[in-house]
Amino acid sequence: MADTTTTEQTGPAGQPSLNRVMGSKLLLFFVVGDIIGTGVYALTGQVAGRVGGALWLPFLIAFVVAIMTAFSYLELVGKYPQAAGAALYTHKAFKIRFLTFMVAFAVMCSGITSASSAAKAFGDTYLAEFITAPMPLVAILFVIGLALINFRGVSESVKTNVVLTCIEIGGLLIIIGVGVWAVLNGNGDASRLVEFDTENQTMLVAITSATSLAFFAMVGFEDSVNMAEECKDPIRIFPKAMLWGMVIAATIYILVSVTSSLLVPADELEAAKSSALLKVLDVGAPGFPREVFSAIGLFAVINSALINMLMASRLLYGMANQRIIPKQLGTVHPFRRSPWVAIVFTSVIAIGLVSFVDISVLGGTTALLLLGVFAIVNVAVLVLRKEKSAHKHFRAPTIIPVLAAIFCVYLVTPLSGRPARDYKVAAILLGVGIVLWGINWLVMRATHREEDRQPLEPPIG
Repeated sequence: MADTTTTEQTGPAGQPSLNRVMGSKLLLFFVVGDIIGTGVYALTGQVAGRVGGALWLPFLIAFVVAIMTAFSYLELVGKYPQAAGAALYTHKAFKIRFLTFMVAFAVMCSGITSASSAAKAFGDTYLAEFITAPMPLVAILFVIGLALINFRGVSESVKTNVVLTCIEIGGLLIIIGVGVWAVLNGNGDASRLVEFDTENQTMLVAITSATSLAFFAMVGFEDSVNMAEECKDPIRIFPKAMLWGMVIAATIYILVSVTSSLLVPADELEAAKSSALLKVLDVGAPGFPREVFSAIGLFAVINSALINMLMASRLLYGMANQRIIPKQLGTVHPFRRSPWVAIVFTSVIAIGLVSFVDISVLGGTTALLLLGVFAIVNVAVLVLRKEKSAHKHFRAPTIIPVLAAIFCVYLVTPLSGRPARDYKVAAILLGVGIVLWGINWLVMRATHREEDRQPLEPPIG
C-alpha cells in the first residue's frame, strides 16, 4: 500500500502542501460533527410534517442510501487521496470540464448554503434566547470568525470541531435521555411510531418525500473526502472513520426521532419548526432549563458552519490543483499552510448570502443538488474501475453503487413527492453556475495562453 503519510502534495505553481494533521480519531470526529449539525436540530419538525409520527423511518432510509453512496466515496478517495472530492472523481471519470465545474459548483453551494443557514440560525434562533442583536450583522461577524479559524489552520479547526461535536452530541443525548425517562414513567404514545400522514398523498409518497428531506441531515460524510490531503494515511483510515461516523450519527438520529414522536404529536412538531427539539424537551422534562439546550444549539450551528466552510475552501483548492478553475484560488499561505484565497472567496459568498438571500428556501434545493451529485459519483466509481491503481485500496461491491445510483435518481425526480419549488430554485442556481462557467472559461483560456509561453507543470492526478 502506498505510504501517504509522508508524501507531500504540492499545489498549483509549486504552492506549499497542506498540513497532514488528521489521524483516524480526528477524522471520525469530523465525519460525526459534519453529519450531526444543524440538520437534526432543525429538520425534525419538517420531516414529521411530511410523514407523520413515523418520522424515524425516513431517517433510517436516508441512512441506508447515504451509506451505500459512502461506499463509492470510500473506493474513490482510496484510489485518489486528493482534495476536490466529487468534482475530482467526475473529472477523472468523464473528462467533461463543464460537468466537473457544475458538480463542483453544486457541492460548493451546498456547503456555503449550509454554513450561511447556520449563521442565520446562530443569530435569529439560538443567540436570541440570550441577547438581542442586529441581523445580518451578527451573521456576517459569525462568518468572519469562521474564516479566521479556518485560516489559522486545519489543526486548530479540527480540534475545535472535536470539542463542539462532543457538545452537540451531548445535547442530543439529553433529548434521548428525556425520552427514556418519560417512557419509564408511563408517558409517551408508542402508536405514533407507525402513524403515516396519508392526507392528500399515498404512504409511499409520504415516506419518500420525507426521506428526500431527511437525506439532507445525513449528508456531510462526503465533505470529509475534500480533507484527504490533510489526513495522515487517508487510504488506510478513511473506511473505518467514515463508516463508523455514519453509523454513530444515524443511531443518534433514529433515537432522537423515536423520542420526539413518542412524546409530541407530529402536527405539534411541525408547528414548532426549527425549535421542535425544544418542544420535546418541554414535554418530557418541563423543569429542564431551555437556556442550556439553546446554548448547546449555538455550539451545534457553529460546528456545522465551520466544517462546511472548511469543505468549501478545500474544494476550491483541489479544483485549482486540477486546473479546472484559476490557479490563484489554490494559493496556500506559506506559514499557516491553509488555502487562504479560497477561504476569502467562499467567505465573501457566504456573507452575501446571509446579507441578501432568504436561506430558508434553499434547504430542499441543496438536498436535491447533492442527490444529483451522488448519482454521478455512484456512476463514476463504476466507470473508473477500468483505471487501475498502483496501490491497494477499498473496493465497493459492484451492486452497491448501482443500487445507490438508482435510489438517488429516484429521490431527485418528482415521483418522490419533492415540491416544485425545489426544482425552480435549483434551476436558478444552476443558471448562475452556467454564467460562472462562462466567466471561468474565459479566464482559464487567457491563463492557458499565457502558460503556453512557459514550461507547464503537470497537474496532480
